[in-house]
Amino acid sequence: MKPSSLTVHIAGHALVLSSLRASFDPVLRCLFVADAHFGKDAVFRARGIPVPIGSTADNLMRLDVLIAEFDPAMLVFLGDLLHARESHVPEMLDALHAWRARHARLRVVLVEGNHDRHAGALPSTLAIESVREPWLVGPWALCHLPQRVDGAYALAGHVHPVYRITTRTDSVRVPCFRFGIECGVLPAFGSFTGGAREEGRAAGEKVFLVVQERVIEMGSA
Repeated sequence: MKPSSLTVHIAGHALVLSSLRASFDPVLRCLFVADAHFGKDAVFRARGIPVPIGSTADNLMRLDVLIAEFDPAMLVFLGDLLHARESHVPEMLDALHAWRARHARLRVVLVEGNHDRHAGALPSTLAIESVREPWLVGPWALCHLPQRVDGAYALAGHVHPVYRITTRTDSVRVPCFRFGIECGVLPAFGSFTGGAREEGRAAGEKVFLVVQERVIEMGSA
């Protein structure tokens, strides 16, 4: 099934939610991605846990699809671009450099997350700017940790939000976007990531589920 998107209005501003677990501001032409965790599979293997190779290639392919669809002027990673120091393996860095060469004109910014600080600095040859949170762009305060920022609506990651859908006989956890009154949290972009916070909505919160390549709004609370 082809990926789809849904345009919503958050704090009075349009935001496109993609089923590829990213969001796009059509006015600023800015693409937002949270928690890619590149190299997480390499970290697990380096620590003696046998996991399959391939999450980096999948993440980069989905980034290529998003860039082709939205033609952004800027891509902002909302923290945790890399997973740990062991992520700096040649095959992962080579793949990132090849991806960056395909999109050399695109401005790419990383809002530093906790994993980025542990992983260490990115090679300068990747031409990815690094900034501290909150980074103000248009109406948004771009963060890694969900927080309140005076005068702006915060977009963050870190939490890897999911939502549990249950029936009388079964249940499934799906990634989701969560938008509260002052802060929204994007789902983890990385294909090799877990999820947290399964419970229902807080007061005034909007939740959008990513289900079978579609973005679906939960019914009004």
